[in-house]
Amino acid sequence: MKKSTTLGALKKTDYKPLSIQQELAQNLRARMQKGQPTFEGLLGYENTVIPDVERALLSGHSMNLLGLRGQAKTRLARQLTQLLNEWVPVVEGSEINDDPLAPISNFAKALIAEKGDDTPITWMHRNDRFFEKLATPDVSVADLIGDVDPIKAANLKLSYANEKVIHFGMIPRAHRCIFVLNELPDLQARIQVALFSILQEKEIQIRGFKLRLPIETQFVFTANPEDYTNRGSIVTPLKDRIGSQILTHYPHNLETAKAITRQETHIDELVQQAIHVPELARDILEQIGFEARKSEYVDSKSGVSARMSITAFENLMSTAERRMLMSGEQSTCIRMSDFLGIIPAINGKVELVYEGEQEGAEQVSFHLINQAIKTLFPAYFPEIKKLKKQDEEGPYDQLLGWFYGNKELFLEDNLPDNVHHDTLMNVPNLKKLTVTYQADCPNEDLLFMMEFLLWGLEVNKKLNKYRTMEGFQFKDGLGNLLAGI
Repeated sequence: MKKSTTLGALKKTDYKPLSIQQELAQNLRARMQKGQPTFEGLLGYENTVIPDVERALLSGHSMNLLGLRGQAKTRLARQLTQLLNEWVPVVEGSEINDDPLAPISNFAKALIAEKGDDTPITWMHRNDRFFEKLATPDVSVADLIGDVDPIKAANLKLSYANEKVIHFGMIPRAHRCIFVLNELPDLQARIQVALFSILQEKEIQIRGFKLRLPIETQFVFTANPEDYTNRGSIVTPLKDRIGSQILTHYPHNLETAKAITRQETHIDELVQQAIHVPELARDILEQIGFEARKSEYVDSKSGVSARMSITAFENLMSTAERRMLMSGEQSTCIRMSDFLGIIPAINGKVELVYEGEQEGAEQVSFHLINQAIKTLFPAYFPEIKKLKKQDEEGPYDQLLGWFYGNKELFLEDNLPDNVHHDTLMNVPNLKKLTVTYQADCPNEDLLFMMEFLLWGLEVNKKLNKYRTMEGFQFKDGLGNLLAGI
């Protein structure tokens, strides 16, 4: 559509004024009829959250996205702009984006009455129709709704009851726009009350002065269930006025979690080409998040953000890159020892049930890594039985027998690839056992799989693993203990 510059020119086009709710619903219907995706990049929400959001938009509802941190609530809200018309006309000079064919402010009405069809028009892009505010305890009614400007009243010699002396807040300025209020429970109760009339009666009240202003704003609120008890709550009448409450969630399976991490990580292309990442390493990384969400040491009410997996993967790659740079090699593969490098990324992303010394967070992070290995181990190698017959030979007996003979394996963190390869290959039956149960394992993943087997035996208490300043030591702890008695 050709952009008209005056009201008269606009009237000659096929433009019709729509509320933002009608606009969103209309464009959503068009997308769905064409089979186009409504939202992109929101993996794992295809059959849960997105249908709920679509229903809310078709109903013309305001929304409250309720979920723990790192569940893409804000990202979802920001994508709503893609359902808006690319350009909409606005009365030039209007503070609240008046529609030229449906003005609501006295300024726009007076200007149109004065200039008629010559009223100047500007055009607003959909990217400019998004407003976002983080709800903090210091947010005031003036910030959101507006306030009387005494200086303007004095200069214009007008009473406080005149609309011209009002300084509009963010919500009136978001007329015909999407307004996102993040962390709604953090907003003081008295400020939440100020939203009642806007949501339901389409009017604003400033210092007792009631102004009928049919603001058309698509409200999207976000909230964390934790906030309901820890810092604040959403007052009941406000919850009653919000059209739809939509529950968000973390990924339900490893594949979705891996896809999200692949999508969101930012790693230099040259680094990606130089470092091989076995699929099992990706599985372990994501499983850590699943283990954290059900761990007794982690506060489940605070949640474990998907950002943890993203930053952890970036740290995993950085650990391997650092090792590669130190050894002067051009390429390498992820090792199990590289997972120590992700501990700083985990520490800041999990809230412990019992806050103790700084070392406590690191111990919990290392515990989560071990739990992830323990969970995944039976999918790759025979499950280790707690009890077995005395003469029954287990699949790991030959490998463990080598360690029981006072042998030990020491893997330094920064070993060159060739030395690391030779060190693992020198352990009798380690390669044989790995290949036996992982016959389809790619050759480039073999060493990682062999390490994984050793770590799996340790978390199942068949071996002991000791951490030194330089690396990991594997040996039969029980045998050494008995020898010393």
